[in-house]
Amino acid sequence: MSAYVAPLKDMRFVLHELAGLAEVAKLAGCEEATPDTVDAILEEASKFATEVLDPLNYSGDKEGSIWNDGAVRTPKGFKDAYRKYVDGGWAALPVASEWGGQGLPKLVATPVEEMWCSANMSFSLCPMLTQGALHALELRGSEALKHKFLPKMASGHWTGTMNLTEPQAGSDLALVKTRAVRQGDHYLISGQKIFITYGEHDFTDNIVHLVLARTPDAPEGVKGISLFVVPKFLLNADGSPGKRNGAKCASIEHKLGIHASPTAVMIFEDAVGYLVGEENRGLEYMFIMMNAARFAVGLEGVSIGERAFQRAFAYARERTQGKDLVAGGKSVPIIRHADVRRMLMLMKSQTEAMRALAYVAAASLDAALRHPDAESRKRHQAFVDLMIPVVKGWCTETGIEIASLGVQVHGGMGFIEETGAAQHLRDARITTIYEGTTGIQANDLVGRKIAREGGATIKGWLAELARFDSELARSANADVQALRVGLAAGAKGISGCVDFIVSKAGTDPNAAFAGAVPFLKLMGIVAGGWQMARAALICEKKLAAKQGDHAFQAAKLATARFYCDHVLVQAPGLAETVVNDSSAVMALSEDQFLAA
Repeated sequence: MSAYVAPLKDMRFVLHELAGLAEVAKLAGCEEATPDTVDAILEEASKFATEVLDPLNYSGDKEGSIWNDGAVRTPKGFKDAYRKYVDGGWAALPVASEWGGQGLPKLVATPVEEMWCSANMSFSLCPMLTQGALHALELRGSEALKHKFLPKMASGHWTGTMNLTEPQAGSDLALVKTRAVRQGDHYLISGQKIFITYGEHDFTDNIVHLVLARTPDAPEGVKGISLFVVPKFLLNADGSPGKRNGAKCASIEHKLGIHASPTAVMIFEDAVGYLVGEENRGLEYMFIMMNAARFAVGLEGVSIGERAFQRAFAYARERTQGKDLVAGGKSVPIIRHADVRRMLMLMKSQTEAMRALAYVAAASLDAALRHPDAESRKRHQAFVDLMIPVVKGWCTETGIEIASLGVQVHGGMGFIEETGAAQHLRDARITTIYEGTTGIQANDLVGRKIAREGGATIKGWLAELARFDSELARSANADVQALRVGLAAGAKGISGCVDFIVSKAGTDPNAAFAGAVPFLKLMGIVAGGWQMARAALICEKKLAAKQGDHAFQAAKLATARFYCDHVLVQAPGLAETVVNDSSAVMALSEDQFLAA
């Protein structure tokens, strides 16, 4: 099997040229993100991903995590890899220095997280959820809770989880039944939670669970949910783990993929919990964690796409089969066949578009938090809110498509586990489901981010695309001009869809929401095209000025043109799907679905 190699050239290009690392480094608290520092971080992260995490990916999938009498043993090598992760200071990378972190911006942490996930998705899930739990506590926890738990979580010596759903609830958190009864300065938590990633493991000596529950007098629905910190072990006076709490792992799930990541069924029996913030505001607080997780899961789509592409590319160069259609002669590596090239270019171009969009969103996350101007913070937050469901939904759906193409490039060998291609497809499949399915992301985009505000934020983004069109117009490059035409058609399609959604959401919700997922895909394709067009324009100028890496820039231009011809061209058709009424979607009665 080919080893994972971090795509550092593209990562650096996106960081500096598209996401604006230099501007992010000017924000308060981000001053340490100098080019030299960031380069050193990327280089070391690349080594850790290739040398420590990637070798465990295949073996971890085969062995899986094992549950026995409430305890979980992770696959061979995982615990040692986690120790190296902590010793290397990686857990502290994006955490505020107040809690022992390095305080680096989200934009710098993002490519590092991409590497972890590309090399070993199962491993990466534990740090990802810990970061989300830490962030929620940092923003909404009391000073006492923060001082008790954040330093250990920041260092990675303790991990964190997110306990939301229950067997009867699924994604509808209004149905949560876990109870929290006040007893002095704490609460006793009782109930069952399912699908808890790393709810139990052998990496650390404590696990900090964030748990949604209801107090006895709480109102019904989501307005009656509170958030609690429930540690696996209660703390001694000196802050060390003491008595075992009433939070136990009843079993772990047997899953299609991510076998090395233990997905726990958690039972809470009068477990001691500490209220985060105020009662009945738990869902509001949990969404801090949820939005971070949604971005991270979208990044998983990028990561799995990159890894599947690398494996398919390596195989296509080695596998000899069929003759060259032009030159004839002896059998050639399959990478010389046009259809294999088409599949590889679909994988490469879409992964690069997704990476660019995710990194640009990460830069806006930093600006929304740290920019000195209040209006700028508000504008960046609005952009983030608009793009989070797109990053999560589009990147994960596309990641699955790319992983499937990876199997196809391998042919029959892709269906055989030993090549590793099938694992990427199995692992990718969960990404469109957890932290809110694609349908939930699409409904959020259409309902909350567009209809509720009359399309104000998205119209602002469309205005930015119109301004960018004038930049593209000044180029004489044929590839850039093709991108300009494709992007304009996509923006026109989105504009028409927005008008349709705003007009229909209040009077005919089925019409507005029946096309929500196609609209999300349209948004992703056009937003990705926007980034590919920006990249193409930058590379055209650098090529003309004979600056930088000529081969990289020429490849980026060609990849952007392919994206235009094979991906962006889908935009008008998707727009037509959205604005057609919902009559066909809702046409059948329930019984007619089974009609012979």
